[in-house]
Amino acid sequence: MIRIELSWAVALYITFTAVGFIVYWLMFDRTKSLPNRSLSERSVWQCSICTQYYIDSKNSQISTCPRCGSYNKKQSNLPQKGVSR
Repeated sequence: MIRIELSWAVALYITFTAVGFIVYWLMFDRTKSLPNRSLSERSVWQCSICTQYYIDSKNSQISTCPRCGSYNKKQSNLPQKGVSR
């Protein structure tokens, strides 16, 4: 059996817990600094029938709405992020 004083046991417990939190924090901080994958205006569509916004990066001129199934022509007056009307 390993003999250890209570003060050493508490100090080791606090040290390992603090190191664990620091490692977890560093890993979480690294995932926050991933590159921003913002959507371009070309891939955001608005349905002319049900007015739903959706993403379709495959098509450039005509797209099908996932909600109502109607065909939509590309509109250039979609609201942009951070711009208020």
